[in-house]
Amino acid sequence: MRSFQPTGHRHTAELIQELGRVSGGELHQHVAFSATAVDIVRGVLVTAHSFLNERVDERTLWRIYREAYQHEPFIRLVKERSGVYRYPEPKILAGSNYCDIGFELDPHQQRVGEKGMRVVVIAALDNLLKGAAGNAVQALNCMCGWDESLGLTFPGLHPI
Repeated sequence: MRSFQPTGHRHTAELIQELGRVSGGELHQHVAFSATAVDIVRGVLVTAHSFLNERVDERTLWRIYREAYQHEPFIRLVKERSGVYRYPEPKILAGSNYCDIGFELDPHQQRVGEKGMRVVVIAALDNLLKGAAGNAVQALNCMCGWDESLGLTFPGLHPI
């Protein structure tokens, strides 16, 4: 494993743009993330830190994530209380078009002078499939009016 652009990542602006769009306006909170390249032929692990504008509990975060991704066929929420695979793991996604997303709420770390708290979001994907080839097939499916998941539902190469 190796850290890949721990600061100034080229997708930071895109992340801020999309989070702002989802929130109904411009993003007014600080977001920082870094990608970790995993030398297992392919795979990326992203860790993002965001400070919320208000206090929330884990149940509320689960609701927000479920609502945001309920219609996304290739997004899976991964967050277990125990076990080996408690958070997203790139090796599980090798050969699949899925992006696994998990989070951890840190109620103990607040920004000075603010009422919010830190949320660490972890995402993993196969950067060959979901990051390139699978993304192209998914876009083609949408463009042609076909089922978005056509030809892309292979569960991956790593047995659980």
